[in-house]
Amino acid sequence: MKNSASQCQNMAQIRTEIDRLDAELISLFAERWTYITRAAEIKKPIGLAARIESRVEEVASNVKAHADEHGLNPQTYEMMWRHLMESAIAHEEVLMEAEENVK
Repeated sequence: MKNSASQCQNMAQIRTEIDRLDAELISLFAERWTYITRAAEIKKPIGLAARIESRVEEVASNVKAHADEHGLNPQTYEMMWRHLMESAIAHEEVLMEAEENVK
């Protein structure tokens, strides 16, 4: 059963909810990764690079705005997302290079 933070009466309940949220976040990141993989498949044949700097900055800006809307520290989430984006770009580069080597 899902409890809001205010409904939690002890640390065991808090930890259960944090673990539940962590599992949900990982599931969302896994879904996000499917789009990263597909982006590499689409970018390669049309000659786009894995890194598109304008898109990196657009995503970072979006994340900061979303964090701010939720009362979170925008710089913290920007830093997290920049790391996430760097991992995604590296993954795209590997996929695009592997596709090149298959040809």
